Amino acid sequence: MNPSLLHSAGAGFEAACHIPALPEGHRSRRLHGHSYFARVRGALPSGWAPFPGAEVATLRERLEAAVAPLDHGLLNDHLPNPTDENLARWLRAQLGDVPGLGQVSVASTPHSGVDLDTAGHAHVWRRYRFQSAHWLPNVPPGHQCGRLHGHGFEVIVHANQTLGANDDLAIDYDHLDDLWAPLHFQLNYRCLNELPGLDNPTSERLSSWIWAQLKPQLPALSWVTVFETGSSGANFDGANYRIWKEFSMDSAVQLRRAPQGHPLAGVHGHTFTLRLHLQAPLDAVLGWAVDYGDVKALFNPVFKRLDHHPLHQDPALSDGDCATLATHVLQAAREVLPATDRVDLFETRGSGAIATLGDTNELIPV
Repeated sequence: MNPSLLHSAGAGFEAACHIPALPEGHRSRRLHGHSYFARVRGALPSGWAPFPGAEVATLRERLEAAVAPLDHGLLNDHLPNPTDENLARWLRAQLGDVPGLGQVSVASTPHSGVDLDTAGHAHVWRRYRFQSAHWLPNVPPGHQCGRLHGHGFEVIVHANQTLGANDDLAIDYDHLDDLWAPLHFQLNYRCLNELPGLDNPTSERLSSWIWAQLKPQLPALSWVTVFETGSSGANFDGANYRIWKEFSMDSAVQLRRAPQGHPLAGVHGHTFTLRLHLQAPLDAVLGWAVDYGDVKALFNPVFKRLDHHPLHQDPALSDGDCATLATHVLQAAREVLPATDRVDLFETRGSGAIATLGDTNELIPV
């Protein structure tokens, strides 16, 4: 197994803006402000960072330097219509000398943003929430999901709305809100099993059900992502289902290849966010790709070996950097969960590494 590796970095900034391209009377034409968060990731070549293992820290420094002119400033001083998409394209230009740079993302709020993929396509996304009950009628006797229960569901709708050559504004969150409103009415404070087509409302089936409702009205729809809980969910792109399960891991690390005196050469630690991604066809009866409970139970021995331990003392790990850890976890997870094809490991928000067996050009959602 030779996974592809991506390094990722995130940085926040506070800024004011107004969007002249919006219609008269639109609230965002007025001067206002946001707590922005930018993320970048790429397949960085060997030797780009000062030493192996410093890729995340170096990429984060580059991103922080790029957003520094924007922080606590007026974005219109840098570009005429500072939409999330235009900001992402501006950041890509500022980081143009970073080799292997791939996705560039800007979120102006926790529930909306834009992801630029490697082809330069802008995928606007919007996060929605609804409160619903459900049960899974086909699970084995005694399974907890066979009982009537509920979730605070979250849904992220991605749409490829790339600007044309002569356009100032293509990203329209209001349009997505208008399309989502009737679905929210159907889903919020309801029992999902009572809705036509959702007699077996797993996260996977719910994601494809939402896709079927939105796609005719939104041809640009790219993905539908459903969070059943804060740490698990499913994704559908019109053809393929993916699920993920997230873990919080508190571990000590030390980078063996860091030069003496460098902060990363000393013992330190992180509350890592570890996310397993699995892709498999849906079970025709159960309606899921893999049971979230099975993912947690089968992965638990691997997780317990890493959580609350000094990872630099683990003989199975050649180093303590995120890329090494993500690759190791991917290999270990596949031994017990063969459908695992991607592992994200973040040491801080947006900063870490991704080890994947899939196409790195398609790693937009979640």
